[in-house]
Formats: sequence, C-alpha cells, structure tokens
Amino acid sequence: MTEDAQLTAVEAGVLAYEGRTWPGPGAKERAIREGLGLTPVRYYQLLNALIDDPRALAHAPTTVNRLRRLREARRARR
Repeated sequence: MTEDAQLTAVEAGVLAYEGRTWPGPGAKERAIREGLGLTPVRYYQLLNALIDDPRALAHAPTTVNRLRRLREARRARR
C-alpha cells in the first residue's frame, strides 16, 4: 500500500459515524445498517482494522487517537 492511498467510501463512512454522537440506544446500529449497508458486526470489524491503519489516522486523527486511547484503557484494565 502506498502512503498516498485513500480510504474507501465505506472506510471513511465508518470513521465519520464513529466521530458522531448518537441520541439513544439502537440509533447508531440502525444508522449503520441503513446508511452504510453494513451489519454492526462488520462495521466494528472494519473499525478495529482502521484503528491501526495510517490512512485512517491521516483522515481522522482525532477520532482514531480517541479510539486508540479507549482500546489501550480497556487493555490496561485486563
């Protein structure tokens, strides 16, 4: 993969959804299904892969860094 490779539309969409706040339980999952055409399981699989992707960090540094901090905090509690 080259350094100037761009995220796919789906990958960018996953990061955009993750950067939003959601009004209540189920709203995010419903939006994932309707807006991205993904199951929530597939969404979170893609999201977890994106956390370590340098393209994602370049595209949405605030979101990716927040997700990395949350992941590290969960690991530290184990």
